[in-house]
Amino acid sequence: MLTAPRRPVLLARLLTVALLAAPALALASDPVVPNKADTAWMLTSTALVLLMSVPALGLFYGGLVRTKNMLSVLMQVFVGFSLITVLWCIYGYSLAFTQGNAFIGGFSRLFLSGVFDPRTGSFATVSTFSKNTVLYELVYVAFQATFAAITCCLILGAVVERIKFSAVLLFLVIWFTFSYLPVAHMVWYWPGADAFTPTADVNALTAQGGLIWRWGALDYAGGTVVHINAGVAGLVGAFVLGKRVGFGREPMPPHSLTLTMVGASLLWFGWFGFNAGSALEANGAAALAFVNTYLATACAVLSWMGAEWILKGKPSMLGAASGAVAGLVAITPAAGNVGIPGAFVIGLGAGLVCLWGVTGLKRRIRADDALDVFGVHALGGIFGALMTGIFNAPALGGPGISDNVTGAQSYPGIAAQLFIQFKAVCLVVVWTAAVAWVGFRVVKALTGLRVPEEEEREGLDITSHGERAYDL
Repeated sequence: MLTAPRRPVLLARLLTVALLAAPALALASDPVVPNKADTAWMLTSTALVLLMSVPALGLFYGGLVRTKNMLSVLMQVFVGFSLITVLWCIYGYSLAFTQGNAFIGGFSRLFLSGVFDPRTGSFATVSTFSKNTVLYELVYVAFQATFAAITCCLILGAVVERIKFSAVLLFLVIWFTFSYLPVAHMVWYWPGADAFTPTADVNALTAQGGLIWRWGALDYAGGTVVHINAGVAGLVGAFVLGKRVGFGREPMPPHSLTLTMVGASLLWFGWFGFNAGSALEANGAAALAFVNTYLATACAVLSWMGAEWILKGKPSMLGAASGAVAGLVAITPAAGNVGIPGAFVIGLGAGLVCLWGVTGLKRRIRADDALDVFGVHALGGIFGALMTGIFNAPALGGPGISDNVTGAQSYPGIAAQLFIQFKAVCLVVVWTAAVAWVGFRVVKALTGLRVPEEEEREGLDITSHGERAYDL
């Protein structure tokens, strides 16, 4: 029992301790502030993904068409990218990345409402994959805008050299709204890491996520959302539009493999933002995604080129550039979800699978997919998505799956995860095929899809835009 003379001394000591602890207690209650290094990395990644479309994709696609259509391809990519960026900021981001139902989000972020308050100067933040780690929502909006825009532009490679420019723009609006946004929501929307606390109702939180995310499908940077989604839509477009005039009878070689090589190189460079940026932080996951992207692409260049060398007797620049894109596509869903062994296998396998896709499979389906969007993006995306389910396994060098509450790593088993990946692939294939078919039919009824035959023969540069890419 304390004696009276000692009580003032004890109270004084307790008061001193409380005063010393006050700054720490206040700090603990302060809101989490985005890390400046994470912010800088994500702004850089956003710029890198922008580079992937303008100019990388434009140059890659443009070099593969005939001289008379080069400018038309650049216009379609440049303007299409701009169109989708605007739509993203009006309603796309809100429908993809706010809470709604299993298939689509809500309208709380229309015209980016709420991401910045000019009255207080405060910026909204979003959760990343780590607890107590946030990102400025405006940065996330911009990063995801580049994903949406390049995905829509990828489709165009299947329908170039014969489609009306007005048809391109109208179709992109339809497909973006009814295919890209729902698929992005189904695969990537979830409540965020900070929502999963030890006392939270995990089942209720999980029910807020998109359908495919609830299944537990893994898609690090867009194997389903970007590549399968766009690749299947491109094939549907090739069927609906029909073949180019002279296809199969007249030679249609690429007019500039130099530009194609430059475009492929810029795609490789920009893809580091695409994949490593999808970590949303400057951390080890970003480093793993970076190295996997680097390695798998190099492996795919060698496997495509080597197989082509054996089959045709000569290695080609077109084959090497196509192999690079195939490797980039296939490693996209796996980038941060597999270890180095997975990157080797996915890269080497992607070169072979996609080479078969643009040769043997293309001859079987008899569609004029002009720039092999289906053979490279859809097949490469499917291969990568399925291999992610296998090589995510810790026994095969993968990082496993992180528990939302505890952060512990686990893995349901190869058969179980592979089936989940397969379900996700099938849903996306059916969804985008249906939307694309309806979209192209609607556009055909409203504006028509193809330019007249005489304009197609003369070339879309001069007939559609009144300009030429080259002063001949």
